[in-house]
Amino acid sequence: MPKLATMITFTDSRPSQSAPTAAGPATWGRVYATKPEHGSPVTAQTRAALMQALQEREPELGDHVRQVADLAVAVGRQLGMDAQQLDELHLAAELHDVGKIATPDAVLQKPGPLDDDEWRLMRQHTIIGERILNSVPALSPVARIVRSSHEHWDGGGYPDALRGAEIPLGSRIVLVCDAFSAMTTTRPYRAAMSVEDAVRELVRCSGKQFDATVVDAVRELVRCSGKQFDATVVDAVRHQLN
Repeated sequence: MPKLATMITFTDSRPSQSAPTAAGPATWGRVYATKPEHGSPVTAQTRAALMQALQEREPELGDHVRQVADLAVAVGRQLGMDAQQLDELHLAAELHDVGKIATPDAVLQKPGPLDDDEWRLMRQHTIIGERILNSVPALSPVARIVRSSHEHWDGGGYPDALRGAEIPLGSRIVLVCDAFSAMTTTRPYRAAMSVEDAVRELVRCSGKQFDATVVDAVRELVRCSGKQFDATVVDAVRHQLN
């Protein structure tokens, strides 16, 4: 599967406190029916500052992170996560690329393929992100998810070559949702995949790159959207979650 770029933006969405229910467009909207703050005011301010730093670092990256966070919470809800876990997942999905603040522009904005040395630098971003988030004790659970957000089910990811259930569930969810969002978003160098093709790619990589249970949850959410398999379903999901 080709390397997938990511984009950063703001979101005001928050997980609801209600119990998990069957998924679908109306359900995804109810995920954000109430908007509690992320923990203490200090934690909320830290999140806002980090999101602003990311926006300043990569202003052209649009709303990718918002879409990843929204979809991740819908998947987490589908898989039975409680309100605290959903809140941590939402933060981790928003901030999974925060370590790229420290990635050199020459690497981050390189138009062509990265060489081995550049990939080594790029792969440090999850460790740096963990370190940044661990500087706020309340964000330690989020930091753990961020560190492992590029681990693969078969052990082929980074930075720790974790495999299977060794990888936090939140990290497995962020990985799948990040890939789905990237594949269904138009980039300067390629057109967006259809939702049908993106789902097929997730399924193809299930049990290797992705946790099959998480992929099944995404498939079910797309199926329950009541939309045809085309790019409009992504916009429909966004509309339901706002």
